[in-house]
Amino acid sequence: MPIKIQSELPAFKTLESENIFVMSTERAESQNIRPLKIVILNLMPTKIETETQLLRLLGNTPLQVDIELLQTATHISRNTSQEHLTKFYKTFDEIKDQFFDGMIITGAPVEQLPFEEVDYWDELCEIMDWSVHNVYSTMHICWGAQAAMYHHYNIPKYTLPEKLSGIYVHRVMDIFHPLMRGFDDKILLPHSRYTGIHRSDIRKHSELEILASSNIAGVAIVANKNGRQFFVFGHAEYDRNTLANEYFRDCKKNIKPNLPYNYFPGNDPAAFPNLTWRSYATILYSNWLNYFVYQQTPYDVNDIKAF
Repeated sequence: MPIKIQSELPAFKTLESENIFVMSTERAESQNIRPLKIVILNLMPTKIETETQLLRLLGNTPLQVDIELLQTATHISRNTSQEHLTKFYKTFDEIKDQFFDGMIITGAPVEQLPFEEVDYWDELCEIMDWSVHNVYSTMHICWGAQAAMYHHYNIPKYTLPEKLSGIYVHRVMDIFHPLMRGFDDKILLPHSRYTGIHRSDIRKHSELEILASSNIAGVAIVANKNGRQFFVFGHAEYDRNTLANEYFRDCKKNIKPNLPYNYFPGNDPAAFPNLTWRSYATILYSNWLNYFVYQQTPYDVNDIKAF
C-alpha cells in the first residue's frame, strides 16, 4: 500500500523511481479508506534529504500513510529554500488542533548546546507536550530522542569523548517486544552524534524499557512500555552515503574527524560504503506503523487520549 504525499514534493519522484509505492494526494482522496495520519517534525538542516529517507521507510508497508511535514516557526532554516518550506511545510499553530496516529521528531545538529540554548527549545517543548495528548505514538530520533528524554523524564545527555560515527552492532534486549519482531539477535544501526544517554538514568524509570544496546555505541532503542513513545538514538533512516557526506564535510571544515566506524570497506574513504542496515531500518519502521500505530490507534483519530 502507498504512502500519500504531494506529487510536487522532491521525494515523490525519487521514491517512485525506487519502486516505493507512493500515491498522489489527488488519487488518495478518491479512495474510501482512512489513511494513517503521520506528522514529521523535521529539525534537520538537510530537510529534503531527511524527508526522502523517512518517507522511503514509511512507504514500505501495506498501509496508506498521510504525511504532514512540520517545521518550527522560531527557527529560520538556512539550508532549505523558503519556497520549499512554504509549499510543503506547516507550523505548529496550523496543526495544533488536529490529532495524529503517529509522529516522528527528527534529530538536529545542536547536541553540543545545552537544550535550553537551542533557539526553538520552548516551541519544541510545547510540541512534545502536545504530542502526549494529540498523537497516539511518537518516534523520536537521535537528538530528538535525547531532547524528549530530557523534557519528559529529566534524563540528561552527556558529552562523549569524541564523535560517535559509524555502523555499530547492537544486541536486541527483548526479542519478544513487537517493535523487535523479525530482528536478528544482533542488528546494525548507524550513529552520528557527540552526546549520549546513560543506561543507569533510563533504568531509574520503570515505564521505560531498553530494546537494543551496543557495547560501543551505548543505548540505541528505548520504548515507553505503553507503546506511545519510542526513542531511537541512532539514524536507522540514513542512506548509504550519509555518513560519508558528513565525514567529508567535516574534513573540509578542518574538524579532522575520525573515519566512521565499520563503514568504509578496508577503512578506505575512497571505497564505496556497504549498505548493511537497510533491512533493520525497514523492519523497525514497519513494526512501529503496524503494531503501535495502525493496530492501536482508534479508528476515529479524534478519539486519541493523553497517556
